[in-house]
Amino acid sequence: MEDTGKNMMKWRIASSAENNCTCVTNKWTVCAQDASGNCTCMLVGSNHKVDCSTLTSKCLLMKAEMTPLKEKRFRGHPRGLLDNPDCEDSGIFKARQCNQTDTCWCVNTARVRRTEKGSKSLSCSELVRTSWIYIEPKHKKRSSAFNVLEVANALKHLFESRYKLHPKYIAAINYDSPLIQIGLNQNDSEKSRCDVDIADVAYYLEKDIKNDSIFHSDSTLTVSVNGDALDIEKLRIYYVNEKPPEFCMRQLVSGISAVVTVVILTAGFGITVLVVLKWLQTRKYEKVEIKEMGEIRAPSLQLP
Repeated sequence: MEDTGKNMMKWRIASSAENNCTCVTNKWTVCAQDASGNCTCMLVGSNHKVDCSTLTSKCLLMKAEMTPLKEKRFRGHPRGLLDNPDCEDSGIFKARQCNQTDTCWCVNTARVRRTEKGSKSLSCSELVRTSWIYIEPKHKKRSSAFNVLEVANALKHLFESRYKLHPKYIAAINYDSPLIQIGLNQNDSEKSRCDVDIADVAYYLEKDIKNDSIFHSDSTLTVSVNGDALDIEKLRIYYVNEKPPEFCMRQLVSGISAVVTVVILTAGFGITVLVVLKWLQTRKYEKVEIKEMGEIRAPSLQLP
């Protein structure tokens, strides 16, 4: 059943391509031309119309990615329902997410859990924004380091052209071979409806690095620095919320004002790590508690 569903989806997408009607920014779509020749694309598994001139929201993408898995059985449950996200009509995550066992929790705009898990009676008053995202790519070993300015220019161009991100949201790009540090900052007050969300940008980038691109035809991420390929072999992504988490305080220390979730990608595999940090008077982040793996510190970026 799963193979049949995938084959049908591939056939539909292929048919769209033959009609020269495709969604460049989202392969999880079914597109068709009307009598006037206008191309309309709908998200796989839903009736959401997709704006193919920009990125699709992370919530809708995750929902579409679950579609081919809904018939797959996993330990007696449909696997596609285990992590199927709940989205608002606008495409953002609902503040409260639940699984098939009616266990619920509150999330941020990147769908990172920020409260204890509870029943369906759990109330989540708001969807807390992830206002800072720190991205740490590490490129493969080479005989000499890249030029710092050329690396920064290449990555700025990547975020602006491929991921449609306005340059005002790129707070900093630092380079100390082989590690690159990128800071994205986007507050609710400055983000317009036309601007892509930095959480969506990070998801598209994560998929690109894992060789599972969301883009329809340009499936391979290629970054060139003065003619040389910038080959990324490892990636860490830190998500920082505007508001502190609401976990039971007996599990945390006092003075916490930010929670960071780190996504580590190596050789195509991802590990999600929860890192709890506190804000010091020196205005530097210090690790307080780490769950699920060893020590990680949030990057200290030098802002321009």
